[in-house]
Amino acid sequence: MEQQQWQRFGGASLNEPIAEAVNNALLAEWNAGNTIQVCLGTDSQVKGTVIEFATVIVFVRKGKGAFLFLQKTMLRRQISIRERVLMEVDKTVQLGLQLNTVLEKHGIIPEVHIDINRSPAYKSNAAFSAAMGYVSGMGWICRAKPFAFASSSCANKIVQ
Repeated sequence: MEQQQWQRFGGASLNEPIAEAVNNALLAEWNAGNTIQVCLGTDSQVKGTVIEFATVIVFVRKGKGAFLFLQKTMLRRQISIRERVLMEVDKTVQLGLQLNTVLEKHGIIPEVHIDINRSPAYKSNAAFSAAMGYVSGMGWICRAKPFAFASSSCANKIVQ
């Protein structure tokens, strides 16, 4: 799996480990008087023989907009929709684990957004119960479509 460096939405690379970058961002927002909600999410898109993943950390300034950090990953093999959706969820959970100490230090419980439809009419629903249990078992807030904007909108825009 090929993984790019973490970057800001505008394309500027983050020159420090992601936990340090998140800590610095949270400190800057706190010093500016902002209340921050952190949402994590991953989405993917199949492009020929490659699956492109985008994982995002969305910092929502309550009442004042948002900004995000992102990382792209590419996988060069074919997998089922269920496996791909569960890989998205796992990438998000692994990021949450990386950031757990920093987020706890700031008193933030992250929202994990999963790009899975609640309706059985959609193929992604095959992984819904497993994904919800995995995230909820970590003690985090789990949001699925249509409330999962970090994965369904932000990460989706990056892989489109």
